[in-house]
Amino acid sequence: MNGTASPLLDGVNAIHVATVLEDCVDQLAVLGRIMPASYEFRPDVKEMVREEVSQLVEGQRDLENKYQSVLVRKLELKHTTKNAGKLAEVDEDVLSTGRDLKNSLHTFGRTLRQNPVTGDNIVKIQDDRDFVQCVMVNTMDELIHNCSFQALLDAVHSEKQRKASLQNTIQKEENGRKRVRQLHKQLIDVKKEKEMEMQQRNEMIAHLKDQLQEMKAKTNMEGKYIKKCAEVAVTQTQKRCFLSEKEMKDEIEKLQRQIDEETRANAEIESYLRTHHADLSKKVEVWMEKYETDVEDKQRELDILKASKAKDLERLQDLTKLYKEYEQVVVEDRIAKEKERRRAEQDNIELKASIRLQAWWRGIMVRKGFGPYSKKKKKGKKGKKGKKGKKKK
Repeated sequence: MNGTASPLLDGVNAIHVATVLEDCVDQLAVLGRIMPASYEFRPDVKEMVREEVSQLVEGQRDLENKYQSVLVRKLELKHTTKNAGKLAEVDEDVLSTGRDLKNSLHTFGRTLRQNPVTGDNIVKIQDDRDFVQCVMVNTMDELIHNCSFQALLDAVHSEKQRKASLQNTIQKEENGRKRVRQLHKQLIDVKKEKEMEMQQRNEMIAHLKDQLQEMKAKTNMEGKYIKKCAEVAVTQTQKRCFLSEKEMKDEIEKLQRQIDEETRANAEIESYLRTHHADLSKKVEVWMEKYETDVEDKQRELDILKASKAKDLERLQDLTKLYKEYEQVVVEDRIAKEKERRRAEQDNIELKASIRLQAWWRGIMVRKGFGPYSKKKKKGKKGKKGKKGKKKK
């Protein structure tokens, strides 16, 4: 509609329409003030939500049982028959049940998101009400000043464009789902090819098993040959070991002589260590006496520290008790102030709502001419006209 001449109304019709719109705006404003934030304070809200959720859960459970039974049937047919038609029919049942289960999950999640206990539904209603109120206010202003309603047409046009964009998004999602179905069919074809390839590989495995049996027989013959070769090698090794044993005996005699020399050296070292040990024993006695003296001093210091710690702990307990009492007083004072603040906010909201209702009703009485605002008839003029008529006669 942009780029064309704005639609115009004559003055009287514009005022009439503006009056109706003003009445609608007032009613929407009052409705926005009195609507609750959510249904959480209704007495039957728990029963309502419980019934809705139980129905959804029961339907979801039925679909899951159906999907499980179809999968079991598919596995049984795979092991018992090779009929391609039956297998394709079962695959189609599996896909159909899977789609139903997916749609049910989507519905279940959407229902939970749109729970009437939450404020989502009321928020959406409030947004729609604000949008309608804003459009009506703009249209009313334009009617009063320009006698046109281009703002209303622009709002309708923008809303149509938004819905068209949403419809385009839905169409893209449907195309994506079709693409997913095609890919799923391609996946089934690839799976069939892989099953045929698996069968061929199983045949190859059977062939390789036959070759393995032949290799085992050949290996057995080679093992006997290797055993004989090993016996010959053992005989040769025994002869080499005999020669090595003779050489080791000579080495043992040599080491025995070295051991005797080491024994004499050890005796001399042991004598020296005994002498050194006596000196160290005397030093240990001196240090033990010093240790006992130091321990007694430290014990006295420890007793003093323990007594100081007990006094500090008792004082800490007293201070902790006092802190808890002060904290309780502060918390109670904060709770009282918060209750007073909420009561004042509630009184302010109710006062504003009552003032707005009185203003709206006063406007209605003025526009409709009710009560003290009604137009009084002038009786004096009629009496004068009657008298003039008599004089003419």
